[in-house]
Amino acid sequence: MALALPLPRSAWLSPVLPVVAVMALLALPVAPGGDGGAGPADALSGLVVVFCAVRLLRARRRPLGPAAALVLGLPVAGLALAALHAVSPGAGITGFGRYLQVFVLVPAAVVLLVRGRADFRVLAWSLVALAGWQGAVGVQQYVTRTGASYQGEDIRAVGTFGATDVMGMATVVAFGLVCAVGLALGRSGTRERVSAACCAFALSVPLALSFSRGAWIATAVTLTVQLVLAGVRRAVRIGAAVVAAGVVLVGGLGVGTAMLQERIDSISRVADAPDQSVTDRYTMWAAATDMWREHPLTGVGLKGFPEYRDGHASLALSSGSDTEGAGAAYRRQPLLSPHNMYLLILCEQGLIGLLCLAGGWLALLVCALRGLWRTRAAGGRGLDCALVACGLLVWQLVDFAYADIGGPSTVLTAVCFGLIAWWALVGGDRSGTGERTAVPAGREAPAGEAALR
Repeated sequence: MALALPLPRSAWLSPVLPVVAVMALLALPVAPGGDGGAGPADALSGLVVVFCAVRLLRARRRPLGPAAALVLGLPVAGLALAALHAVSPGAGITGFGRYLQVFVLVPAAVVLLVRGRADFRVLAWSLVALAGWQGAVGVQQYVTRTGASYQGEDIRAVGTFGATDVMGMATVVAFGLVCAVGLALGRSGTRERVSAACCAFALSVPLALSFSRGAWIATAVTLTVQLVLAGVRRAVRIGAAVVAAGVVLVGGLGVGTAMLQERIDSISRVADAPDQSVTDRYTMWAAATDMWREHPLTGVGLKGFPEYRDGHASLALSSGSDTEGAGAAYRRQPLLSPHNMYLLILCEQGLIGLLCLAGGWLALLVCALRGLWRTRAAGGRGLDCALVACGLLVWQLVDFAYADIGGPSTVLTAVCFGLIAWWALVGGDRSGTGERTAVPAGREAPAGEAALR
């Protein structure tokens, strides 16, 4: 899938290049049969945090202002308390480190490395490029029947993530699609907007072939929100065009397989006639709720859901999910989380942890929307960045209703939260344009200047 990336010349010397390298590592194949834990991209994300810290020490500057530090550091309190109540010290340390990586350290590093909207666009286009690569691999898997097993056929597009992380490619492609739509709806150059629109159209194919109902729902909701935020009239025109194209492709030309149609129809049957995967999800949600009721404030501790699951789950819960294909042998994968981020936080960290994490996300959403309104009032400069950031956050908040963190693609969630936080706390600030300003040769523009106030 060819992608035209109109990157500015300054991108090649940008401090966000290490973050781009993290995304590039996610394009590498995951070893078949892997346990889905931390990978090379996670290790490099740790080096990115160290790189950011070294830059701050050399510049001798205060890293974050009070407001930014509060929003980004708020989850630490709930995580520390939940780590103390973990089932074992090892589980507490492992869980604490993972949550810090995804929701605190990597996002903060991205905020401090992004110098302006040009750097933001570099990362957004990098997400589109990664989605294009993973999507191309996924389409090839569907066409050649070398993907993950779905209803007895190896046709499910999973990209390089393999059968053990069937949501990995869907998540990456959805992020890229959201970024492409935000860039296309902005007020940048015509060439960039046309390229972004073409990428968005192309990425819809592998997203469909992922057979991921959750990714479909989150993407549909997000694209609707992005269109409305870009302008009601534009939303009506584009929405009408999309509906017309869908009617022609699906109704007139018959584009789409019977399996896709059945998968789409199953969304409306999740309450009346759920399949086993939905039944397992409902059962685990009920188990997580019971755990929280027994430990309402602090939860059962980090990594505690698997230990307490069987004591709270009903007999409707199966022993695991079947995974096969995409180069991996048949494997029974255990159900180690409730597949709902909010319930996972609630049962393991209690109300305190949920308020700290979700409170920070809500603050980011309010600040991001406020920055978008200010951008529109100022003539729309930077609207593409605003739509990308708001879209990524809306997608993640919707997806968290039936998914949680885990697998190699999780580090990309951390990068996206960094982009969201930069726009919400820096790029959309009234006190600055968010654009990189010119500086004398041999000197470097301050990173995250607005966040230092």
